Amino acid sequence: MIALCDVNNFYVSCERVFHPQLQGRPVIVLSNNDGCAVARSNEVKNLGIKMGAPLHQIQDLVRRHNIAVFSSNYVLYGDMSNRVDDIIGLYSDQVENYSIDESFIRFDGFEHLNLTRHCQQMVQQIDQWLGLPVCVGLAPSKTLAKIANHYAKKLKVDGNVLNLSHEYHIKQALEHLPVGEIWGVGRRLSERLNQMGIETALQLRDADRKTLRKRFSVNMERTIMELRGVACVEFDADPEKKKEIVCTRSFGNKSDDYQLLKEAVAYHVSRGCVTLREQGSVAACLTVGIKTNPFSKNDRQYSNSITLQLPQPSDYTGHFLAAASHGLRRIFKRGFQYKKVGIMLANLSDKGSVQQDLFNPEPVSRKNDQLMQVMDQINDRYGKGKLRSGTEGFSKQWVMRSEKKSAAFTTRWEDLIKIKS
Repeated sequence: MIALCDVNNFYVSCERVFHPQLQGRPVIVLSNNDGCAVARSNEVKNLGIKMGAPLHQIQDLVRRHNIAVFSSNYVLYGDMSNRVDDIIGLYSDQVENYSIDESFIRFDGFEHLNLTRHCQQMVQQIDQWLGLPVCVGLAPSKTLAKIANHYAKKLKVDGNVLNLSHEYHIKQALEHLPVGEIWGVGRRLSERLNQMGIETALQLRDADRKTLRKRFSVNMERTIMELRGVACVEFDADPEKKKEIVCTRSFGNKSDDYQLLKEAVAYHVSRGCVTLREQGSVAACLTVGIKTNPFSKNDRQYSNSITLQLPQPSDYTGHFLAAASHGLRRIFKRGFQYKKVGIMLANLSDKGSVQQDLFNPEPVSRKNDQLMQVMDQINDRYGKGKLRSGTEGFSKQWVMRSEKKSAAFTTRWEDLIKIKS
């Protein structure tokens, strides 16, 4: 059996944990630069506000319905997600993190347990320890587990856990589910299936899989088999390493200041190199890109990028900072108001399998490794960016707007909630 554990309205729920007065009140969490609604409470959804709605277009609704609005607080959400993962790990050692708020859980070898009750205990513990509302769908396949989770939320089942292990219950669930709601079936596929008379998940399950494989692809056949309770989507508890690392961010305000752009690029390079080291990889290529705001009709437009090859694959931040500085100088043009910069690390390979450079002394390489290790350990202990390259600067005037951001309640001592006696 496979379970899908999903935190309901995750970003909103994280904010409500530390602002309990918001329970029952409509809440929105905004995207980068406070642009669009990327998370909505059920109360907001009932008001008809769509995902991705620009804040400036819904200001009237925000005022009229007293909607609480927050900037994205990714540090808080990431830490809360890790805490959920820690609790899930107490109930199974077979976990695949699908997204920041969703995890697939496999229960091979758990046949002696009542899995519904087992998952209900997990849901209760997450609620008790973290205050986060969670729903779980149990089923023989990932696709059915997704559907079970959908109904667990919609029907508000007992203990927030729905078990779709019996044919009768599976048939009932699929009979009332539009084919477009199935995991992996998008709008275009749904329209084509509708034209063939397949409108529900049950009709798709009972269709001839060989015929649909010829008309669509092998993925369609896998979906049909998954709906029949045959697990075809691979369970991956150890996801593959990233093949490219991209770090990019829009500025809070446009700027033509070269030094500001240089600091922003250096910040992204440092972030990318940390990810590189975390997954045990080295990169041989660095791409630096800059662009103006394409939506601004009053500004002259310009965008450019440059890709640089390193002499030797590396994970040493200093190598990439030097390359990024050289690349930025070559593509920067004065007289433009820049809105976005970004970097990409590419041509990744495992650090342990890289051919050493004959002209690169091993003691120097070892010294760089030791320096990065110490730097990462300090930042892990005292917070990201506590120790950083001077190239990143100190003021961070380029950072995106986060005017409604809540505190980092779980990762900064000064932001811990204080209870007065």
